[in-house]
Amino acid sequence: MARPKDPAVRTLLIERAAQMLRTREPITLRSLVAGTCVSTMAVYTYFGGMDGVWKALRQEGFTRLGARFATVTTSADPVRDLAALVAAYFQHALEHPDLYRVMFDANFDLEDAKAADGTLEYLVQAVARGKKVKRFRADVDPLELATQSWAIGHGLVSLVATGPLPRQTLEHGGPMLTALLVSAGDRPESCRVSVERGWESS
Repeated sequence: MARPKDPAVRTLLIERAAQMLRTREPITLRSLVAGTCVSTMAVYTYFGGMDGVWKALRQEGFTRLGARFATVTTSADPVRDLAALVAAYFQHALEHPDLYRVMFDANFDLEDAKAADGTLEYLVQAVARGKKVKRFRADVDPLELATQSWAIGHGLVSLVATGPLPRQTLEHGGPMLTALLVSAGDRPESCRVSVERGWESS
């Protein structure tokens, strides 16, 4: 009878791979297990090989993003909440720049694509609440506006976390998000205040 898998070993290898990404160490089968208490066979047992490790790393990026989003409190102001989620997205990317890069490496599948999609659902729900309280027009599609908000966050932070631009570039995030949400029907002044509060809360 096969021995049950120990989830601690899987977590150990994922954390080891993430650490190697941070320190720019080449990740190979042998280097991944070097200095740990497990053998190279564990990589096959828990991930099916190195491709499985990369899939798990992609998934871990979304798992950590989801955990960060879960810390954003829901308030009576859905526009504030949406801005706080975009700000949390910035923080996630800046704290885990190499893991963030792997998240969007389409060369490898995700272990659980639905779970990864669940991170976007946080933004969708904030938009849906904004629509319900008439901050946005009745014809606004929550998924579409949430995706556009994510795109603003992704575009800016990618240029900072994994690209050539200075951190001050992120200061454009608030005005860009405000412009997007005003175009969706929110009032300029109330939108600006809500977005600023969202930024400050994260």
